[in-house]
Amino acid sequence: MNTLQTPASAKPLLDVATGPRLGSVGAIFIMLKSALGAGLLNFPWAFERAGDIRSAVTMELVSLVFLVSGLIILGYSSSISGQCTYQAVVKEVCGPAIGQLCEICFILNLFTIAVAFLVIVNDQLEKLCGSLYELVTGLLDSEMPYHFYTDQRFPLVLLCAFLILPLSIPKEISIQNYIRSGGPCHVLMHVYKELHLHTYSSWASMFSVIPTICFGFQCHEASIAIYSSMENQQLSHWVLISVASMIFCLVIYSLTGVYGYLTFGKDVKADILMSYASDDILMLIARLLFGVSIITVYPIILLLGRSVIQDPLLSWWQRRYGVVTVEFESRSRYTLTVLWIAVTLLIAIFVPDISRVISVIGGISAFFIFIFPGLCLVFAMQCEPVSFVLTAWGVVTLICGTFIFGQSTTIAVMQLLRKI
Repeated sequence: MNTLQTPASAKPLLDVATGPRLGSVGAIFIMLKSALGAGLLNFPWAFERAGDIRSAVTMELVSLVFLVSGLIILGYSSSISGQCTYQAVVKEVCGPAIGQLCEICFILNLFTIAVAFLVIVNDQLEKLCGSLYELVTGLLDSEMPYHFYTDQRFPLVLLCAFLILPLSIPKEISIQNYIRSGGPCHVLMHVYKELHLHTYSSWASMFSVIPTICFGFQCHEASIAIYSSMENQQLSHWVLISVASMIFCLVIYSLTGVYGYLTFGKDVKADILMSYASDDILMLIARLLFGVSIITVYPIILLLGRSVIQDPLLSWWQRRYGVVTVEFESRSRYTLTVLWIAVTLLIAIFVPDISRVISVIGGISAFFIFIFPGLCLVFAMQCEPVSFVLTAWGVVTLICGTFIFGQSTTIAVMQLLRKI
């Protein structure tokens, strides 16, 4: 009988010292790769919701203080705990109960991101189908007769079954699959239309941009692994890396938000690519490239989420039966993979647009950007001589994160329920 001698949960901690060390440029580059992604598509819509450019940029700048603060706290927590993953750091610094909460939030966050990816792919398929129909028939896509195979949800199902599923089944997925094909950059290819804007502002509209900011700037889960792999792990150097990375993200997201908002104004879609005409060849290429980028990243997201679920399952099986067979590991991996794809696909098919999903993701992201870093700073006082000012800042970060999570998640769930 084939057995797995060591369950996944019993693997030794990654010895980051054995691999090549990251320099400053490499660390910033990986931070940008972790942050820049599908959230870029939502920024023009978020700027429109904020009321005007000044309000949206103001919220970005205020959020930037907490975003950088969270990264610095996580790097500091990693240095005092000796751990090199987000969940391990939270568990070591804050205790096993909060560590388990972190794992649950980690799974939920990855799951909702997977849904967001499929919603984006579904949007692009809708435009691509319309473009192909116009190209072949010479008629408008609005005149396309309805058949099950002309519905963009049908090719999405085929895509999940015959491409995403085979890519997601393997036990290990090479990190080289995480190459993003320059996806976010292609959104910037075509923002040059006529300029117009409208102005109105309120606190409620300004706060509506926060979920998009949290989703877009979120790289905190990967930050500890990046910090642990750096050649220079001095906290002052990590501060420089964090500030530089977030400023680069701020510039890219702000430019996308400003030009997309000025181009379409009130008519901007939650997915900026959907605002452009189907016969725009440049945007057709952008949709294809962005779709390919998302399809290559989705299996990585699934692998990370599946491992958090499967590892405790394998550990429980070993405690009960004394050994984990290869057959059980394979069955559990196949089952979790199929269930993950099937559930995210069903949700993506019936979700009205990407803004609803990003609102949920933004709420969950508040845990990783605000709540867990705030808790780490507060708990660090028990083993390190942290000043009262820093402890107070940890409490402020925790309170702000709780407010953002409650507001964003409540509004998102209510909006989703109204659509059902």
